[in-house]
Amino acid sequence: MDLTTLAEQIAEGRRLTANDDLNFLIDCDLDALCRCADVVRQRFIGDKVDLCSIVNARSGLCSEDCKFCAQSSKNRSQCEVYAFLPEETILETCLARERDGVGRFALVTSGKALGGEEFERALRAFALMKQKTSLALCASTGFLTFEQFKRLKEAGVTTYHHNIETSRRFFPEICSTHSFEQKIETLKLARAAGLRLCSGGIFGIGETWNDRIDMALTLAEIQVDSIPINALIPIPGTPLENAPRLEEADILRIVAIFRLIVPTADIRLAAGRVLMREDGKRAFCSGASATITGDMLTTAACATIKSDRRMLQELGRVVPQID
Repeated sequence: MDLTTLAEQIAEGRRLTANDDLNFLIDCDLDALCRCADVVRQRFIGDKVDLCSIVNARSGLCSEDCKFCAQSSKNRSQCEVYAFLPEETILETCLARERDGVGRFALVTSGKALGGEEFERALRAFALMKQKTSLALCASTGFLTFEQFKRLKEAGVTTYHHNIETSRRFFPEICSTHSFEQKIETLKLARAAGLRLCSGGIFGIGETWNDRIDMALTLAEIQVDSIPINALIPIPGTPLENAPRLEEADILRIVAIFRLIVPTADIRLAAGRVLMREDGKRAFCSGASATITGDMLTTAACATIKSDRRMLQELGRVVPQID
């Protein structure tokens, strides 16, 4: 496969599908693949970089058994545990991140689903943030109903985040307390309620390259708007605590593959940027067009919002202006 020709075809409307032989993506020249992906990124996204920051509004004691997660009550990690944060605390964090220069802010909670009074508090927090800031607002609060999604939208949320984590084939190897199909249905409900979709996953958990490609094809079929790319940072006390860390070359290939298969989505660097040199600078020349910046829930962030803005501006990218 000539990668230059492929980039031109994708720019003109071709889409890679499960009917294509995509094995060439696994072992083709990495530099050429990254250049191809960057051409596609420029065609569909341009130079604007979407900077997102998050607040972990409820931490720990999750009932689910995801093998990679520090917040699962089934695991033995030393995750910090606390109930839903006060709305005022969430607003203060949001205002601070806006001053730092991000364009998007996400409220994330542990647990299978946010409900009851805590869901009502989340709605109040979103309404406050919509009133007091100009940031795009995102929610990541688990398996919700269609009615809950509608209420989130009414409160000011524009995007719902719900990772599918990996391929349909490999998913049962990492989680048994809910299914891949439940995740797909949740995303469809969020879309039906009028929300944009942010869904990706975590890599380096034992999946194969074909699993990674199948995962990208699933996200393309759902037509997600944003795809977070998380590289596993093994956490003591979880079943994957001794998993080998991904090499930078693997992360770059993943970014490029997802850009080619889902060309119109934001490919968003998330956890694991510490595994790459210069905070993942090369990934932004390999198809990435967005990043989570600042705190990263249960793993330490390698970059600050300030350093990310500086690095991206050096690359000639457009980031939100600071007043």
